[in-house]
Amino acid sequence: MFGVTAVQYDEAMTYLQNLTKFGVNFGLGRIKELLRRLGDPQEKLKVVHIGGTNGKGSTTAMVASVLTAAGYRTGTFTSPHLHSYTERYQIDGVQIPPERVASLISQLKPHLEAMVEEGFEHPTEFEVSTAMAFKYFYEKGVDFLILEVGLGGAIDSTNVVEKPLVTVITNVAMDHMDYLGQTIREIATVKAGIIKPGVPLVTACRGEALEVVAKFCREKGSPMVLVNSVGPAIASGAGVTEETGNRFNLNPGISCRTVLWEAAGGGLDQGGQYLAVHGLRRTYRDLFIPLLGRHQLVNAAGAVAVVELLMEQGFAIPEEALYRGLAVVRWPARLEIVLNRPLVLLDGAHNYDGARSLARAWDDYFTGRQVVLVIGMLGDKERGRVVAELAPRARAVVVTRPNSPRAGDWQRLAEEARKYVTEVYTIESVPEAVEYALSLARPSELVCITGSLYMVAEAREVLMEKGTTNGIPHAGGKG
Repeated sequence: MFGVTAVQYDEAMTYLQNLTKFGVNFGLGRIKELLRRLGDPQEKLKVVHIGGTNGKGSTTAMVASVLTAAGYRTGTFTSPHLHSYTERYQIDGVQIPPERVASLISQLKPHLEAMVEEGFEHPTEFEVSTAMAFKYFYEKGVDFLILEVGLGGAIDSTNVVEKPLVTVITNVAMDHMDYLGQTIREIATVKAGIIKPGVPLVTACRGEALEVVAKFCREKGSPMVLVNSVGPAIASGAGVTEETGNRFNLNPGISCRTVLWEAAGGGLDQGGQYLAVHGLRRTYRDLFIPLLGRHQLVNAAGAVAVVELLMEQGFAIPEEALYRGLAVVRWPARLEIVLNRPLVLLDGAHNYDGARSLARAWDDYFTGRQVVLVIGMLGDKERGRVVAELAPRARAVVVTRPNSPRAGDWQRLAEEARKYVTEVYTIESVPEAVEYALSLARPSELVCITGSLYMVAEAREVLMEKGTTNGIPHAGGKG
């Protein structure tokens, strides 16, 4: 359509990769100037803005799947990708064509060059990617754009959206401390920067993070919907005082509604799980999600809250679409079973909270199975805490190196693992590490590949190329 060849797409990817030399350079000045030159397409889109430490990608996928099931043309912008850059831009689950990526980059280049000539700093790789997203989805005429925050919130390039329909902060945990802060309160303050005046916020934050988020909502006059499980009182440390119907009062001076969830369906299954959600409008029983992990129940309840808030704003979303959309959602490499003999599980648990969710999933779904753990993490992560959570549960550990400049002293993971398990191996090549783990595993054991999403993605590709998986496809559709 655009007369762009595969070679030109490869050249476009090389151009984007070269922009990583500008690093992580926070601030909204560059992206605002670039978007101004493009006609501010972000102002013409209906956006749901989703941030948080963990679960924002899953929540993005769930909300988008429901809206697609309701008949809306729905775009998603997520990061990072697993196998192909085109995964970041999808409409109704179909990835952007490679030639469109190349065409967009060629259209942005003159603007980038002009900015530098006029004395502006060169936009970063993620800023260029974000600008491409707004331009692409505007040109494609999507009904909604479900927009995942890249890093943090307040000065992330996605935060140029001034009037989203709904914002989401899934949770706040310790991650990216070099950029976001050294405490939960500091990190929550950065993430709360996506809260906009009068725009409803959905959150499952607890404790100090909830205090920060509630303060921002109060100051901005933003209604808050709190997601919680049925049962225990909601985060008593966050100043919750009393329950009235589905409203909780958070001191001082803010009232919020709640969406409550509970597991349903008579037990856990490796094919997915059922839940009931007591929503803003009604109770939804026997919702099914084909994703594993109790944390996905929280994400699903958050997605229901978003959908109900959109309903309150006048968008027609049939109840059947909510059931159907959640039932077909896909989010690869998150507690994903990719092989049955031996059983192989992939999960991008790249921080301590993710590791805790993974450990709980082992207990919930794979009781009694010994574990061969393959792990590789970036050097700027809490590697010691993650290994301390997972290694004591493993029979053997294979440490490998993520293909990233941030891998650092990757072999140090092995030293940490040896504190808890005697059988520890270091294999730098991810494909070789996967092969060795498969050779170690007994038929009844679980091989779990986790850590950096870069490493998990490479392992997933190895398994797909071997043709030994259960027909697992690439993330998202093609075309």
